[in-house]
Amino acid sequence: MQRREMIKKAGALALGAPGLSLLHKAGLLPAKPVNKLPRWKGFNVLDFFNPDSGNKRQSTPEEYFRWMADWGFDFIRVPMAYPYYLDFDRTRPITKEEVYHIDVERVHEVVELVERANRHGLHVSLNLHRAPGFCINAGFEEPYNLWKDPEAQEAFTFHWAYWAKVFRNKTRDQISFDLLNEPCLREDMNDQFSRRSAVPAALYRSLIVKGFDAIRLVNPKHLVIADGNNIGAEVIDNIAELDVAQSCRGYAPGLVSHYKAPWVFQHPDDLPEVSWPSMDNGQLQDKSWLRKHFAPWIALVEQGTGVHCGECGAWRETPHPVALAWMDDMFSILTEHGIGFALWEFDGDFGILNSRRNDVQYVDWYGQKLDQKMLTLLKKFV
Repeated sequence: MQRREMIKKAGALALGAPGLSLLHKAGLLPAKPVNKLPRWKGFNVLDFFNPDSGNKRQSTPEEYFRWMADWGFDFIRVPMAYPYYLDFDRTRPITKEEVYHIDVERVHEVVELVERANRHGLHVSLNLHRAPGFCINAGFEEPYNLWKDPEAQEAFTFHWAYWAKVFRNKTRDQISFDLLNEPCLREDMNDQFSRRSAVPAALYRSLIVKGFDAIRLVNPKHLVIADGNNIGAEVIDNIAELDVAQSCRGYAPGLVSHYKAPWVFQHPDDLPEVSWPSMDNGQLQDKSWLRKHFAPWIALVEQGTGVHCGECGAWRETPHPVALAWMDDMFSILTEHGIGFALWEFDGDFGILNSRRNDVQYVDWYGQKLDQKMLTLLKKFV
């Protein structure tokens, strides 16, 4: 038997990845762990991203969803700022009472977007990008702190109970609820460059449980997702008994993904040239480095937790060849382990439409500027 196993392994090595896949299917090798989440591929759409509903982007046209589906994508993530769908006096900071003032007309906008996407076979993941008392971004004055004030946590629970009721008849194939975008502690909520750190594990767990219970009380089958701790970078290791999937990020290294982004770097014009692979303080950053970066998330899949990469991609100032080479390595690692991804934006600076890159020869696509090379790359993994 020992000799047979050696021959089997040698043959598998000779066959490479396709051969290994065939051996797995034939039951000749141990089954690879299967991600409990589907390997969704798609984009974030930012219709409700701005806290000010009077200053929103244009609504995502239904033809965008049709194009996504035609190209093989099956997922959108909808990061929402909770003030967007509230009715309150926007000439002054919001009050604790106004956090509960739902604007039904705005809610209808969210419902309509979900319906349009579902019509084209796209799964929709609703996310509170700004929740009562917390956001990774500055630009709105909160009435309290989500990590310190029970009132803020009660409001957080209220909002998720509300959305769970709105979509109580949707299936897990149609919708999921991504509780909070990129949790972290911030020294100054109003300073974009304030220092950030991980939320204490027990505190973050308690918030996840509150949101999970509120959603599942409405529909016990609703699908709940939690972003990794410390800006989405760290696996949550104390919720294994909960039926909660986890969302990681595809932004490493940050110099590649957010090259010269003014909300990330205080002196973006002083940055060195960027490349991929690259060197950082004498360390080679390449595909092997990326594999180590994602190792905790791969291990999480192997332990039986669903994992998805809810945001990824490169901003428009990253040289196009660098962005494509880096994305190719990243998506191949994620795909190898059954982990799907969502590019930050479909239409915009991170996206495949109208990204305003200076080093791309765009293709006209029904009046939109299409980055054909990036689309071709993404379609390798759908």
